[in-house]
Amino acid sequence: MRKVADILRKAGFRAALALAAPLAGGLSAHAQGLPAVAAGKPGDKLLVEADELIYDNDRGTVTARGNAELHYGPRTLQADRVRYDRNSGRVFAEGNVRLTEADGGVVTGARMELTDDFKTGFVDAFRGQQTVQRKFETVRTRFSAPRAERLNGEQTSFESGSYTACEPCKDNPETPPLWQIKAKKIIHDNETHTVYFDDSTLEIAGIPVAYLPYFEAPDPTVKRKTGFLTPRFVTTTALGNGVSLPYFINLAPSYDLTLTPTLLSRQGLLAQGEFRQRIDNGFYNIRLSGISQTTPSAFLPSPLGAGERDFRGSVESQGRFYINPRWRTGWDLVGVTDKWFLDNYRIRNQNITTDYFREATSTAFLIGQGDRSWFEARGYYFKGLSSFDWQKQQPIVAPVIDYDKRVNGPSEIGGEVRFQANITSLTRETTQYQGLPRTSSYLFSPSVNGVSFPLYQTCTVFQRGLCAIDGLAGTNTRASAELSWRRSFIDDWGQKFTPFAYLRTDAFFTNPSFSGYQNDLAPQVAKIDDGFAGRVMPAVGLDYRYPFVANFGALGVHTLEPIGQIIARPSETRIGRLPNEDAQSLVFDDTSLFEWDKFSGYDRVEGGVRTNLGGQYSVVTPSGWYANVLFGESIQLAGVNSFRRGDIANVGLDSGLETQRSDFVGRFQVSPNQNITFISRARFNQSDFHVARFETGATARFAPFLPLTVSAFYSYYEAQPLLGYSHYREGITATATYNITPNWFVSGSLLVDLTHYLDVRNTYTDALSSYLANPIGTVPIYQNPGRFYLSGASFGGGYQDECTTVSLNYINSPIATATGVRERNQTVLLRVELKTLGEADLRQNVGTATTADGIASVR
Repeated sequence: MRKVADILRKAGFRAALALAAPLAGGLSAHAQGLPAVAAGKPGDKLLVEADELIYDNDRGTVTARGNAELHYGPRTLQADRVRYDRNSGRVFAEGNVRLTEADGGVVTGARMELTDDFKTGFVDAFRGQQTVQRKFETVRTRFSAPRAERLNGEQTSFESGSYTACEPCKDNPETPPLWQIKAKKIIHDNETHTVYFDDSTLEIAGIPVAYLPYFEAPDPTVKRKTGFLTPRFVTTTALGNGVSLPYFINLAPSYDLTLTPTLLSRQGLLAQGEFRQRIDNGFYNIRLSGISQTTPSAFLPSPLGAGERDFRGSVESQGRFYINPRWRTGWDLVGVTDKWFLDNYRIRNQNITTDYFREATSTAFLIGQGDRSWFEARGYYFKGLSSFDWQKQQPIVAPVIDYDKRVNGPSEIGGEVRFQANITSLTRETTQYQGLPRTSSYLFSPSVNGVSFPLYQTCTVFQRGLCAIDGLAGTNTRASAELSWRRSFIDDWGQKFTPFAYLRTDAFFTNPSFSGYQNDLAPQVAKIDDGFAGRVMPAVGLDYRYPFVANFGALGVHTLEPIGQIIARPSETRIGRLPNEDAQSLVFDDTSLFEWDKFSGYDRVEGGVRTNLGGQYSVVTPSGWYANVLFGESIQLAGVNSFRRGDIANVGLDSGLETQRSDFVGRFQVSPNQNITFISRARFNQSDFHVARFETGATARFAPFLPLTVSAFYSYYEAQPLLGYSHYREGITATATYNITPNWFVSGSLLVDLTHYLDVRNTYTDALSSYLANPIGTVPIYQNPGRFYLSGASFGGGYQDECTTVSLNYINSPIATATGVRERNQTVLLRVELKTLGEADLRQNVGTATTADGIASVR
């Protein structure tokens, strides 16, 4: 045998050999001293690099030794030693073998036998990694097996293989990962992007926890694939035991369908289907749910539940469409057969809140945004989901149109000109009344479908001071427009003068309806304008500020700023003669002290001559320490005080602004650094300086020294009997998250009501049923629950890393019951996510509640 060897051992460079693949017709050599040989198909060349290249002409082999690298198209093979057999077209690699795929996946092994295009062959001691870059994370999956077979680069078969998405332990790579699937056989199909497992076991920390005879899952490159999703289990007294098995159908790249049958032992089959489609300029979806109940008696009878209904269901839809860069439109729609369905069957929608008072809001909108302008048109339909709600009192609002435009003022006056407009129209079938308390012992008036209990005024006839109207029946339409101007001047002394002026006009068309109230009694609301009414409010004003600034070097920059504001305008007209729907939220504090108009909406407008006086002091140090103090009050100088005369909802009264000299308001804030902030704000009674409103709290993030984030706030509000709050309110909220390690964490939150013992929302006897049967002469019997009440709480913790998320939480939240009894929904929620395989939630109610919304009994 004659051996021809051209061995290149030259320091400072590596030998390179370009081999035409599949090399059946020869090779092309462009290495030091190697003669050129006839090439194969152009462009399909195997490039070999190594410290040594040995060509054996007798055997038809090329051997690369020492840091050998073979490149074929986008694939790269690296090994200590690689031998290519031209006759068989096979590549044999040994020692630290590493194959990098076109998609970035990496395969390692002790020995590989492959075809010359690296697509087919065997791998001993296989280790494979697939990396997928998603929008917010990088996902890596890993396969391992004593031996693996590659078929045409599209399938890889693993005998006695394992699969995981967890990183190996850096200190001890042989330690089992947090979770892995071990199977007698695993097949990874790169064409269908599916992983098949045969005779498999799920291991957690090396311990087998579940046996799976056969299953399949998409690999990480798949975002959408037809197949079953993670099942969900249900256990309640009203529904029985059940399981949901969602099936996802990938109809096309732009739309899909998810069918979710849920079999319930007490109620039968709950069917759900959701269709989603993404189009060029947006998306939309629609979800349908329905069930023909086999045991309707599990739910309370009307009007406290849907116990008489056989069929129950819902329809939900969402759409978002981007017309062009400035305009967009869309909708959020919810329709239900009854107000309890979504909660009874645990159907969650992002538009439905799960707080004590709940509602489903349907809306359609058109929004446009310019450089300095905004347009928005909407319509609303509100569906009350609590037994407290009477649907006839819920308004249909359409349209609500807002327009806001800012431009530079004319050259003659300069400054900024702003135009605002609003049109609102709503219809309500029945007036929503609030009876003010008979005594100072109670706060809340329980009611079911408009029937109020007799601890409060019945308000069958409206009497100012005894009743308040939260919403007026009939059709109410208002069109408002405001044109304003302001400009700032700073003189040589540093004084800042900001003159301003505005003109506000409102047109009301009111068509009140007094029919349909409880027991068909027609309340007579005194002095409500019927038909057209107009209102005009011109105003001129001046805002004055004179900041005194001193720089004390290391002690920081100190600023003392007196602030004065005066606004001259006529008195507000038709107070109490017009409906008030959007201006019922009035909070007088430091944030609203220097507002031109302190009402929150368009239905009210502040009038009279008023001055707002105050000042603030701030300090900023080079180390980042910051402090700020603000204090001031508002004084009515002339004209009618808009806050002294309450409207039909009593807005303005008990606000701190109803006297000529308002209450004092203040704020104190200090931040030692950017991670810690303390803030307090308060309102002090003008006559004796007692605290009428107080909020204080702190937020702190102690990282990197301590992986802890906390926040705690205390709130106190004095009684506002003319607004329905006959006693003071006091409470504490707190949240905290502590990262024990980079992976382990605990968290919790608390909401404590310190005045629950004054609240009527507590347990009482069966007097409710007696009262509903005979409303006259029956009074529910109440029991005092004690000083403190845990209104809401959650505690939990978990573990999270690149492949696994596990969390366990206890949630204690109030539930709105038909009787007005304040009760708690106690839930334990376990969530487990194995990345690339799926996730599962297990939710279990704990404790016992006597009643719940629409349910005869609950576990």
